[in-house]
Amino acid sequence: MSHATRVSVTVTTAADGSATAYSPAVTGKLSTIRYVKDTFDNGSTMTVTVEQTGEAVWSETGVNASATRAPRQATHSTAGAAALYAAGGAAVNDKIVMANDRLKIVIAAGGNTKSGTFHFIIE
Repeated sequence: MSHATRVSVTVTTAADGSATAYSPAVTGKLSTIRYVKDTFDNGSTMTVTVEQTGEAVWSETGVNASATRAPRQATHSTAGAAALYAAGGAAVNDKIVMANDRLKIVIAAGGNTKSGTFHFIIE
């Protein structure tokens, strides 16, 4: 049985509609992100990365409602070649792993002092 932890971060924008916030340091595999819209404007842009490495986790424009995402990254062979399910097939993806790192949340076009909450499930 695996152990999962929920890390929640509420983000509030500045007057120009932008915000940058961070999760506490986490270690494990990112399973899902649940964004819960509170008052962010429709059309907001959400960008989540791993702070130290800059790895992309979630980047979406035009977000109008609460959303659940299960981001994955491409995997590779020991030779650095993309791992595929079959020759010329779909990429093999796996969960994003973090080791004592924070998730960086950047909001654009969120509206004047508006907010929303991000729930990260870490295994």
